[in-house]
Amino acid sequence: MKNTSEKITFYSTLSIGILLVFIGLFFLLNPLAAEAGFGISVPVNGNFSFHYIKGIRDLFSGITILGLLWTGERRALGVLLLAGTIVPVMDFCLVLHNPAYEAGKLIQHLVAIIMLLALGGYYLSSTAKKTSHAL
Repeated sequence: MKNTSEKITFYSTLSIGILLVFIGLFFLLNPLAAEAGFGISVPVNGNFSFHYIKGIRDLFSGITILGLLWTGERRALGVLLLAGTIVPVMDFCLVLHNPAYEAGKLIQHLVAIIMLLALGGYYLSSTAKKTSHAL
C-alpha cells in the first residue's frame, strides 16, 4: 500500500467484508436476535425464510468483497460497492416504513450507504480503466 488513503480504504473495505460475513452468519445461526438489531420485526411463526435470505445475502456479499480485496481487483470492487449500495438503501427504506421503527436503527443503514458510495467511488477513481476488446 502506497499512502494513507489506500490504507484507510483497504481497512475500511476489509472491515465491511468481515462485518457482512458476521451479520450473515448471525442471521443464519440466531435469526431472532439478528432481526432485533436490523430494525424490523417479522412475524415468523416458526418460518425464518426472511432471516435466511438476509443471512445468505450478507454472507455472499461479505465473501465477495473479501475475495475481490484479496485478489487485488480494485476496479471490480469499486463497481460491486457502488452497485451494492442498493442493498442498504432498500434496507433503510424497509426500516423507515416499518410502523414500529426506531430512528436509531436507521443510522447503521445510512452509514453503510455513505461508506459504500465513498469506497466504491474511490476504487473506481483511483484505478486505471483497462481497455477491452471483448464484444
